[in-house]
Amino acid sequence: MFTVLKPVAIAVAYVAGGLLLGYVFEKTVLRGVKRIVARTSWEADNIVVRSLAGMMTLWFLLGGIYGAVLHLHVPRPAMDITHRALLVVFVFSVTIVLARVAADFVNLYSRRVGGVFLSTSIFVNITRVIVYVIGILVILQSLGISIAPILTALGVGGLAVALALQDTLSNLFAGIHVIASGQLKPGDYIQMDGGEEGYVTDISWRYSTIRALSNNMIIVPNSKLASAIVRNYAMPDREIAVSLPVSVGYDSDLAHVERVTVEVAKEVMAEVEGGIPGFEPAVRYQKFGDSGIDLNVVLRAKEFVDQYALKHEMIKRLLVRYRKEGIDIPYPVRTLYVKKDDPEYPECPECIDGR
Repeated sequence: MFTVLKPVAIAVAYVAGGLLLGYVFEKTVLRGVKRIVARTSWEADNIVVRSLAGMMTLWFLLGGIYGAVLHLHVPRPAMDITHRALLVVFVFSVTIVLARVAADFVNLYSRRVGGVFLSTSIFVNITRVIVYVIGILVILQSLGISIAPILTALGVGGLAVALALQDTLSNLFAGIHVIASGQLKPGDYIQMDGGEEGYVTDISWRYSTIRALSNNMIIVPNSKLASAIVRNYAMPDREIAVSLPVSVGYDSDLAHVERVTVEVAKEVMAEVEGGIPGFEPAVRYQKFGDSGIDLNVVLRAKEFVDQYALKHEMIKRLLVRYRKEGIDIPYPVRTLYVKKDDPEYPECPECIDGR
């Protein structure tokens, strides 16, 4: 009995030892390497070490299984099947690591150069797909399966696939076009011709996501985004002009109104977060309105959403200052005159002057 169980026990020891060594290696050596590379300014080593997470245990386990199979002296057919299975698992795990590394390098490169290679998931997903396809082809080749007929079949069937996936491919190439044009990128605040507006959060292989100010996500197919009329509030830069309409009474001293309004605007620009302290506010009279003289106060905000805080604070401070300076903000007033001899409006004894 001992003679029979001894090889099995040794084989189990190989497997358990491989699993234990992998776990210890991952928790000690790899963790120590992570702490070391975390102190360096080079990000590539962090990417490589981070991509190995979870794989060291698997590779040591595969080594233990391989040693156990060799020790058991299994029949040749079973040995070949085991070798191929271990090879497939090993190559696929290496493919996963390479896909992680490639995707992280694409993200790193996009953050550094910006522009066309901006940080969107479409490029990351394409990179991963390419790596996985290469890994699968390597696995097939290592199993003795010729990949030439497969590539030929894929080429012939590509037309049928393209016809069946017209919408998907249309969105894919539209997303690439949007990114390559450089007119939109994650973080931009946009407004579409349909009224949808918000921050672009991602441009994926099929659709783009826009986060509205209400914190809801708007999902837009890339083909729709590419063909829509879009106003990008982040181009050519994020600063925007903010116009606040105001009305003052006809008896106001317009020079005094302009001076007071500019003073309040400067305070708001300097003290309210989102304003541009160095910007010189402007007051422009527009027209003679129904109840007063209309004017616009021109401010400048760092980005689109900052305009709301600026307008809020400007209205509060301007009302207080106008009251202090005796500047009248007129109520809407409309005066009606009715002719006494109009047959449609008979005389009213109770009205003033019969009107």
